[in-house]
Amino acid sequence: MSIIYELAQSIQASSIGVALSESPYAFPLIEAVHLIGLSISVGLIFLIDLRLVGVFLKNVPVTDLLRQLRPLVLGGFAAIFVSGILLFWSEAATVIVSPAFPVKFLFIAIAGLNALYFEFRLAKQKPVVENHATLPANVRYAGLASLFSWSVVIIAGRLIPYLP
Repeated sequence: MSIIYELAQSIQASSIGVALSESPYAFPLIEAVHLIGLSISVGLIFLIDLRLVGVFLKNVPVTDLLRQLRPLVLGGFAAIFVSGILLFWSEAATVIVSPAFPVKFLFIAIAGLNALYFEFRLAKQKPVVENHATLPANVRYAGLASLFSWSVVIIAGRLIPYLP
């Protein structure tokens, strides 16, 4: 038995893990918060990415869109982060064995690195700041990479309970 699996079992068997998994209300409410946060943050990221790719909201300046949606995206991520930890706590030993689990976290990391690269490098480029309708290729590729990465995260997350 691996050390990671043993750690996951001890997390799940902790008093908080047992309380969360045995409560008729806690787990469904936490999962609802997780899904609502996911809908808000990733849904708004998709809108931003579709703007970066150039297929949606072509006349809306990227900087305006980012400024207005960033607080909502970050709020959604806060809800996802906290609820995700609680969901993991209640079923750590179960989800850790799913092959979709590491895929989900790999693509969360890829999406996060892509977002950091966009925020600190690409968003400061002259065509983005000056709100050109057609954005440079590297900005469009960042939008495509984000769309793909977050899609894989969602698919892998939904596959976790179904894959052994």
